[in-house]
Amino acid sequence: MKRREFLQNSILTIGGLMVGKNLLSDEANPDLVVVKGSNINSMVDSAFKYLGGIKSFIKKGDIVVIKPNIGWDRSPEYAANTNPFLVSALVKACFEAGAKSVKVFDHTVNNPQRCYKNSGIKDEAEKYGATVTYIDESRFKEVNIKGEKLKSWPVYKDVLEADKVINVPVAKTHGIARLTLGIKNLMGVIGGSRRRLHQDIDQSLADLTLVIKPTITVLDAIRILTANGPTGGDLKDVKQLNTIVIGRDMVAVDAFGCTFFGIDSKDIGYIMACHKMGTGRSDLNNLKIKRIEL
Repeated sequence: MKRREFLQNSILTIGGLMVGKNLLSDEANPDLVVVKGSNINSMVDSAFKYLGGIKSFIKKGDIVVIKPNIGWDRSPEYAANTNPFLVSALVKACFEAGAKSVKVFDHTVNNPQRCYKNSGIKDEAEKYGATVTYIDESRFKEVNIKGEKLKSWPVYKDVLEADKVINVPVAKTHGIARLTLGIKNLMGVIGGSRRRLHQDIDQSLADLTLVIKPTITVLDAIRILTANGPTGGDLKDVKQLNTIVIGRDMVAVDAFGCTFFGIDSKDIGYIMACHKMGTGRSDLNNLKIKRIEL
């Protein structure tokens, strides 16, 4: 079996999926849509359907930024980067909605050429027409944040100038932040000495949400990294869930993402800081959540 076929087919059979069965609440206008399935394109289409359709987010002529995690020189099965087929499904959906262009990039930690190639994201995204670029250090712009910790910080111009931004993190553990989800994924669009943020990671991340506000966040939980994140490197640390979570509220998406690890969102400092600041909600019990099983 070819590598591509293996990676696509390997999301088929975890958890005893009941093909075609929808597990839906009767709530209209959900805050979050959680989809478990065997086909990533169908999962993305179904999720957007219950959020009003992709065209309720992406308009004709939009310049769209899709921001996955491409930070590490790892192949897809290690769950250190966003699933490449999820990225390509979103690229395809944006163009079908009439997007003028779709840009894909990340401020990688490892060598960018190797990260883009070995993650599979560059090839998959370009196959469907996305413009995949490496970070240009000259394109960071100092932005007034006026946060509790960050007063200003350089942010990538392509994010600031885009009509729409789709945040596509992979769910995994992190040695300092404990979990890296949508909010932590914002570090891939900032410049400066990012290590400085680790001195007060929770409030620093929360402050970033004051100025970086994705149109929608799509959490990749097809494979999650349960230990030794964010880099991974051992398949025994990978758990296959075949799930994505989509919502307008990045904080709410992250709060739900905590459940995959058996962690209460109240124990993740940056989520609580965001909730306190009012940049998103973490009170899952009060949110409308659609659950779909394909």
